[in-house]
Amino acid sequence: MSRRSKYPEQFRRDAIELVNSSDRPLRQIARELGVNHETLRSWVNVAKQAAEAGPPAEDPAVTDEVARLRKQVAELQKEKEILRKAAAYFAREMDR
Repeated sequence: MSRRSKYPEQFRRDAIELVNSSDRPLRQIARELGVNHETLRSWVNVAKQAAEAGPPAEDPAVTDEVARLRKQVAELQKEKEILRKAAAYFAREMDR
């Protein structure tokens, strides 16, 4: 079981960006940030692997559910429009 990191996520992202954009050695950057160089190296390697893997694949169940809900929303919007027109029609009939 992994324990929670003592470094905030934003700090890790900034440290990775500093390593990627700097010409300085990783050990020097780690020393300046007060982080173990192997910890920083691990963060950089994990970020590289995540970038190479691309965005996470969507779960087919979620995709199906979203499609079903969009279809339901479209149907409800049509029903609402029909009811709105019917209400306007009957309101005109009542005024006669």
